[in-house]
Amino acid sequence: MSIDWDRRHCARKGHITYAPDELRLRSRLHASTAVGEVWRCLRCGDFVLGDPHGTGPADRAPLVPRGRALRDLFILRFLAVERILRGLLIVVAAWAVWKFSNSQDAVRKLFEDDLTAFKPVADHFHYDLDHSPVVDTIRKTFDYKKSTLQIVAAALLGYALIEIIEGFGLWWAKRWAEYLTVVATAAFLPLEVYELTEKVSYFKIGTLALNVLAVLYILLGKRLFGLRGGHKAFEAERRSASLLEVKEAAGENGEPLEPLPVRPRTAADSS
Repeated sequence: MSIDWDRRHCARKGHITYAPDELRLRSRLHASTAVGEVWRCLRCGDFVLGDPHGTGPADRAPLVPRGRALRDLFILRFLAVERILRGLLIVVAAWAVWKFSNSQDAVRKLFEDDLTAFKPVADHFHYDLDHSPVVDTIRKTFDYKKSTLQIVAAALLGYALIEIIEGFGLWWAKRWAEYLTVVATAAFLPLEVYELTEKVSYFKIGTLALNVLAVLYILLGKRLFGLRGGHKAFEAERRSASLLEVKEAAGENGEPLEPLPVRPRTAADSS
């Protein structure tokens, strides 16, 4: 079952109507009913009661996302939410590392005290806590210099800010955010591949697959770095869609259009 993105969006956000200056085009977008005038929505094509939201030449009609554009916007906002949530989690991790750097001795003492309390249980199950890989890894972190941990915390915070900025930019469908997402995500792909060589997990595989798909989708779909005609082709596609939206909504068949007659201004218009 296919999704009607146009009607779905109009149901949530409302319709968008426009009265073009061209007479024949305007007549196809407009109708009179027993309850008042209605105008055809540029997104879903349904007639809407009330005055149009805008008026002017057809080629100046608002850029109304429709069909594939709405689907693209939905995908971008899904990626935006994922980026923002990831950024917030990394902020928490950065705070934890910074907090740990300021209280290493206290945490070390607490860890060793708790480890001593668990030793009888571990000995009962013949488990050597002192030479456990997990315990050895934790003890190594206690040997890190405070300055090193603070640098790690700052790096994590910087990475988190990039993720959050990406997220908000993608939510608002900003082109600079698409470039930032492609560059930043692609830069970390080798690290994600390296992590998979160390230890494979479904979470890591899923994260890598999502990031690869996001890079390819934004790179090709948004015509970044000159691909598929680049920015000019992207803007031309958007601008041509504006006029086509009006024509398609009005059922235009390519006949020449006549502009509305201009009524001379009178004293009453100035008052």
